[in-house]
Amino acid sequence: MRTASRRPFFRTTAIAIAAAVGLASAPASLALATETAESVAPADPSTLRIATSGFVDSFNPFTSIYLAPTNALRYIYENLVQYSQEDGSPTGGLAESWESEEGGAKWVYTIREGMKWSDDEPITSEDVKWTYEQMMTDEVMATANGSLVANFESVEAPDDHTLVINLKQPQAAVPGTEIPVVPEHIWSKIDDPGKFANDKDVVGSGPFILKSYSANQSYVLEANPNFWDGKPELDRIQYVYYTDPDASIQALRAGEIDFISGLTPTQFRALENEEGITLNSGVGRRYSSLALNPGFKTRSGEPYGNGNPALHDVAVRQAIRLAIDTDALIKNVMEEQATPATSFVPASYEKWMLPEDDPVLVDFDPEAAKKKLDEAGWTLGSDGVREKDGKKLSLRLQIDGSSSTEQALSEYIKPWLGDVGIDVKVVSTDGDTLSTEANAANYDMYFSGWSLGPDPDYQLGINTCGQLPTKSDGSGGTSQDGYCNPEFDKLYAQQQVELDEAKRIELVHEMLAMNYEDSVSVVLYYPNQLEAYRSDRFEGFSKMPTENGIIANQSGYWGFRTVKSVGEGGGAGSSQTGLWVILGVVVVAGAIGVGVAANRRKKSADIE
Repeated sequence: MRTASRRPFFRTTAIAIAAAVGLASAPASLALATETAESVAPADPSTLRIATSGFVDSFNPFTSIYLAPTNALRYIYENLVQYSQEDGSPTGGLAESWESEEGGAKWVYTIREGMKWSDDEPITSEDVKWTYEQMMTDEVMATANGSLVANFESVEAPDDHTLVINLKQPQAAVPGTEIPVVPEHIWSKIDDPGKFANDKDVVGSGPFILKSYSANQSYVLEANPNFWDGKPELDRIQYVYYTDPDASIQALRAGEIDFISGLTPTQFRALENEEGITLNSGVGRRYSSLALNPGFKTRSGEPYGNGNPALHDVAVRQAIRLAIDTDALIKNVMEEQATPATSFVPASYEKWMLPEDDPVLVDFDPEAAKKKLDEAGWTLGSDGVREKDGKKLSLRLQIDGSSSTEQALSEYIKPWLGDVGIDVKVVSTDGDTLSTEANAANYDMYFSGWSLGPDPDYQLGINTCGQLPTKSDGSGGTSQDGYCNPEFDKLYAQQQVELDEAKRIELVHEMLAMNYEDSVSVVLYYPNQLEAYRSDRFEGFSKMPTENGIIANQSGYWGFRTVKSVGEGGGAGSSQTGLWVILGVVVVAGAIGVGVAANRRKKSADIE
């Protein structure tokens, strides 16, 4: 699953000032929440409380690609094949073993015996077959993960504990990863499953089950005693909404929450040496980018959106890349809590990422940017702004005004582009408006980003022409950046069936280089995921990968499955088991996600 690219997951301070001030004392919004919140008993040692501001469209595994629901769904539904905690390699899920036949064109899986859904109904191969066939035959049900079954010819369930996937062509990646399997006896009775919110009375198979959801307030996951690998140590996980990131930090300090992810570097440093709090800077699985509107079209070729036509010219997009100093952004905005990016495959997946010595990569070079614009016919006007055919090269940079990261990035990018003759008008808006406009392709530039799984096939797939929207409102597809290059599509088909990993890696690198040159986005960096938790209350947090990885937002369910209390009622401060703290309207910061059929692009921080 995004597996949206399914995020605010990440925020950074504008020159690190606002957060530093905010940490000095509890903000007014927190005080207001404290005054209006119901007084409750001390913290429950069996409930892990996590601060969140992530956008939730639904908990429908067929349609949602936003980070918050996608991560919850990883705990709610087991996959046929899971990603291992150690290194992300395929490991057992619903299937305890599998083998390929006919040169990789047929895959046979042995389903574990004795597994039960959370309502005590048996889990069988028929559930897997039904799930996959919905995605294979219904466009809406294929919204989130359709590319993962695009090579499926048919699925068979010869008995309750055997599943057979017949492929159109041999496939390198193990089929059945990233796809949450749902209970047929529940979902087959839903009249319109593509629009099903799936936010109450949920029946699942993972280590936790969604117990309750209150929009913009809280959602609660409860331990599943029927999980095939044993009931988790925790009884429940409660996600509590905070729209002010500094307020959530104060809540962590006060013991009102137990875990927080997506800290800015300044906030992370401010929590160093805090008694009872442990920090983690993990190598993340996402990238952050500046998305450029290359001219959106539907799958049938119908143009839509109001992006500046100047960006249809690849030379202009390449000039923008040359004019941005990503090293300076890593130093001044990210405070070195990020690594340089080469493509949309992050460095955490080293063998797949575009190598740093690839000849296609360019450095910050304003003079080269000017030359490229000159050659493309954009002449410098007396006001310092380039023009062509009587039109100024003036672009909108739309940002989420609540995101200090986006504010800081824009403060650097605007003058850099101005130096090469591109006028930039920063348009500050709210997350919902930004999402709506991005979904309709009504933008020139905005900040984006996705989280990737260990195998790049999905992310490569959503850059193919076949994943463009089917409708001019942006719905009916999951396209990363409106990208469409038939040569890229040919390479995608080749890598998908290449069984020699070394040769497949070469094909993937060629695809990434092609996408880099086409410059539909400028990948800025790979941010570290900065996290903090109350180690005086809980222990046993598991990283993925094991050595230097992340706890939240993993490609699996390892992070919180092994967490347990360090003692009865331990921890600082009073708490709020069941308390729903409301700090205003949920801000979907920096997101450009993709939503259920009609809303595909939330902020960069909210897409899986």
